[in-house]
Amino acid sequence: MSKPLCLTLLFCMVLNGIYCQLTIKGKVIDATTNQPIAGVTVLSLSSRSNTITDNNGSFALNAGSKQDSIRLSSIGYNSRQLAASGSGLFISLTPSFANLSEIVVSGSREAQKRTELPVAVNVISKTTINETKATRLDMLINKVPGAYMVDLGNEQHEMSVRQPMGTKNLFLYLEDGIPIRTTGDFNHNALIEINQASMERIEVIKGPASSLYGSEAVGGAINFITQSPSPFLSGKIQAEAGSRGYKRTDFGISNTFKKVGFFVGGYYANQNQPDDQHNDFKKTALTVRADYAFNDKLKFSTVADYIKYKTDQKGGLDGSHFYNKDYISFYRFTYRKVDAFRLRSTLYKDWSDNNKSTFTLYYRNSTIGQNPFYSISNISTNPLKAKGQINEDGFKSYGTVLQHTIKLPSINAKLISGASVDFSPATYIAQFIEVDRDANKVYYNYTAKDSSLTNYNVDLLNTAVFSQFEYKPTDRLKLVVAARYDRLDYTFDNHLLPGAFTGAPDATDHFDHFTPKVGVTYNLAKNKGAYINYSVGFAPPNITDLYRGVQVPVLKASSYNNYEAGGWVSFAANKGYAEVSLYKLDGENEIVSVRGADGSYQNQNAGKTSHKGIEANIKYAPFEDISIRLAGSYARHKYVDYIEQGKDYSGHQMAQAPPFIYNGELTYKPKYFKGFRIALELQGMNTYFTDPQNTATYKGFNTFNARVGYTLKGFEMWANCINVTDKIFATVVEKNAFGTSYRPGQLRTLNVGLAYNFRNQ
Repeated sequence: MSKPLCLTLLFCMVLNGIYCQLTIKGKVIDATTNQPIAGVTVLSLSSRSNTITDNNGSFALNAGSKQDSIRLSSIGYNSRQLAASGSGLFISLTPSFANLSEIVVSGSREAQKRTELPVAVNVISKTTINETKATRLDMLINKVPGAYMVDLGNEQHEMSVRQPMGTKNLFLYLEDGIPIRTTGDFNHNALIEINQASMERIEVIKGPASSLYGSEAVGGAINFITQSPSPFLSGKIQAEAGSRGYKRTDFGISNTFKKVGFFVGGYYANQNQPDDQHNDFKKTALTVRADYAFNDKLKFSTVADYIKYKTDQKGGLDGSHFYNKDYISFYRFTYRKVDAFRLRSTLYKDWSDNNKSTFTLYYRNSTIGQNPFYSISNISTNPLKAKGQINEDGFKSYGTVLQHTIKLPSINAKLISGASVDFSPATYIAQFIEVDRDANKVYYNYTAKDSSLTNYNVDLLNTAVFSQFEYKPTDRLKLVVAARYDRLDYTFDNHLLPGAFTGAPDATDHFDHFTPKVGVTYNLAKNKGAYINYSVGFAPPNITDLYRGVQVPVLKASSYNNYEAGGWVSFAANKGYAEVSLYKLDGENEIVSVRGADGSYQNQNAGKTSHKGIEANIKYAPFEDISIRLAGSYARHKYVDYIEQGKDYSGHQMAQAPPFIYNGELTYKPKYFKGFRIALELQGMNTYFTDPQNTATYKGFNTFNARVGYTLKGFEMWANCINVTDKIFATVVEKNAFGTSYRPGQLRTLNVGLAYNFRNQ
């Protein structure tokens, strides 16, 4: 064979090899959130070449031929294999049920694996949100071990996380790391101001998180993560209706055009029930998000939330009406309404591989107006008359948070530091009303009087600096040291003459606190690990507790020392995992709500309290189509040093503090019936004291919920049955000088819905 012919054949073989080789380009996304997944391994099964997706989920891989297949795998996701084909692919991965490697941002204000955090943190995923089809947030929060969100009707609520059920300012509610309300103006119904249709996931930190987020993050911090823009056109529209008058419509749409991405989502819900139940409500919620990527190193994001809400205030029931399922309301005009608007913009800047900053500006405007049932008291001289009030609590906030992160690769460490300023002028107005009462003890009408009970404004200024140092001396060991200093300044201006009802004289007060945290995590082999931490939390008194209805402000800030240990393990070939945490939380100057002889409530410093407990969470999928989840906690909450109205309750158990709280769920998704799911859920608690005297108890409850759904080509149908057995139960029971009040849980209710989800990829 001649030399020219050999060269020609060799050239043709090279051209043929180049021609046959296929470059596959694409982006890997989460199947439930439509968000990019970084760090996914993409393997060519023919050539055995591989690559890893970048921070945007993108990859480029040289495959062996057009007939090649690729396999994608990532920790926390089910692996997937598919035929190789061209470029511009969007490949979705489904999160695995037993996932110890979930990414959270709440533990350090930055994305990291939750197994690297020396705290108890749980994630309510987008999959759980989608499949639960919750009409209230408590249906999601109560899946977290150690957390119990008390349903007070129509999205009204109390909270219990390492604390008794109550209304105290010991829980911090965040949206994308920013508190949804200002410090010093806590409201236990604050989660009414959350748009359930905009949530990508929920992260729940249990125990003090004050070293990062400041005051009120004592029992826990709940961070609602807003849905990020989808890389392609996607959205949904859905409608549902319930057997007890509940109706709701949701919508969402998202897309990205080159450098600009957006998300718009919201819902409208209302409920109509008979007049004697006084239990109607309506809510409009809307979220708009826009992201702009200047380049790979600079990004700008803006989120706006709008909430408009009004509900009848039903109140509690006495034992006779409660146990006879006679859920009438003795109040026929009481209400609560909320108008809230939040706007925040964040600039993300990567200066280098080891330096990055975020700068956030935010504005909040929130007003809560009400004619509260709990402020109505009888007039002893006339059984057909009573008195009450109409009040309005509002604030505006102007704030900023600056944070900078420095990586120190030479010592395998990281330093996160920042500062925040929040200025929030707040107002409170209360007007006296005369109430009419009939012979059946129903408060049916009121007349507003030209008499102001309260009229003041307070300028709230919260300044803080914080820092967190993370050090990994080995691949398995990690040390976290954090600290924060807060100063809160209250400037109180009373527009009325000071008095027992009108409030304290003009005053200037301040509270400051240093809150440290030290934690260690250690990862053992085969997906096992443990952590310990010591942390401090604090909570200043609310402005209404400090100045309203008192002659002289006397409350002190509450402080808490938390000692905690926990661990996690994956088992059964990663088909399941278990996690457990033990804690001891000691409170000093804890503020407790006390009802006086005249029926009014007042907060007092309670001396010392003790909170001890254990929390556990187990997930297991014994078969591919069956999964089991068990979550529960055991806790003891007691007064160590507590005197109320001259009576010493030291050593007593705290009221509204059930020792056992549990939630479990069995889910079946048959392989032979793709798109179908059915789940049975248990929610319950055991006996607890209903008064601080420990003279009365409530036996607790067990309720069952059933959920079934089917998805086909973008259409989704579902039916949820809440309280399947039609159990008579109370979400919270309280005994006071006027008797025992039961807040009835939802009787058997059937909700059905239909949705259409679309995605253009």
